[in-house]
Order: sequence, then structure tokens, then C-alpha cells
Amino acid sequence: MASQGTVVSGLAARYAAALFDLADEQKALDQTAQDLTSLKQVLAESADLRRVVRSPVLSRAEQARAMEAVLSQAGTSELVRKFIGLVAQNRRLFALDGMIVAFLAELAQRRGEETATVISARPLTEEQLSAVTDALKKALGSKVTVAASVDPSLLGGMIVKVGSRMIDSSVRTKLTKLKIAMKGVG
Repeated sequence: MASQGTVVSGLAARYAAALFDLADEQKALDQTAQDLTSLKQVLAESADLRRVVRSPVLSRAEQARAMEAVLSQAGTSELVRKFIGLVAQNRRLFALDGMIVAFLAELAQRRGEETATVISARPLTEEQLSAVTDALKKALGSKVTVAASVDPSLLGGMIVKVGSRMIDSSVRTKLTKLKIAMKGVG
């Protein structure tokens, strides 16, 4: 099981590196990053699209047509549309999320940025996101790119991950700790 995750990670990294080289060659790194970030958001929000991406039942052509429709609707660049089409033709859409993460990580590393993942119970407003970004910049002393996502099961608060560090101030975690502490009292 662990080896499969490694294979997917290696596969995703190879595809991401190829896309990065193409985007760099075409001087389209920013546009490609923006398109991939939008696609990652759409994947996170759409259970139907996630099923299309992961479905072994759909043919290569069906997956490619579905992805082309989504990407055309989103107005993504030709480079990203062709790349996703190739990924679909090669039956590698299951690793698309990893490819996006690897591409964005490579871009951040090249720019000397650190990427922070912020998971909150509700979507953050622009003000809140700006405040979190500023606080992370001060704490880390470097440029920070924030990837925000939503997990309603947190109940409240947020989880911030930067590299191997994690700060969990979610209500869910606090309630779990309180439950454990109460077991010791009784």
C-alpha cells in the first residue's frame, strides 16, 4: 500500500516536472499556476468531477472529453488543456491532484516561497486570508503562498501546515483533547 503512494508521487512529480519545463519554456509559469490552482479548487468542490477523474469505468476518450469541457468552461490556457488531455489519454487522471501540488511546489521553491496549507471550518474572507498570510510571513521570515481549503468537520478554528510543521487550533481537536482529559478524571 505504501509503495503505491510512492509510485503515484513519483508519477505525479514526473508529469509536473514536464509541465513545469514546458510552461517555463513558453514563459507561461504564472498563467499555468493560476489555471492549475483554479482546477484544484474545482476538483475540491465537485464530487462529480472527482468521480470522473478517478473512474476506471470511463474510457480515456470520455475522461478527456469531460476534462476538456470543464477546462474550456473555466477558460484555461491551451498548454494546460493539452497537458490534461495527455494525462487523460495516458489514464493518469487519478494522479492529477498530486501533479498540481508538485507543480505549485516546484514553482514556489524556484521563487523562494514557502507554501502553507490552511484548512478552516468555513471559507476564509479576503481579510482573514490576508491576516493569516501576513502572520505567516512574519513567523517564517520569507514569502508565503497560502493554499486555503475548507473542512466543515473542524467545527471551528483552523489547521495550518507549513512543511513538516502543523498548528491545529480546530474546535474538533480541542474537543478530542478535552474528552481524553475527562476520561482520566472519571
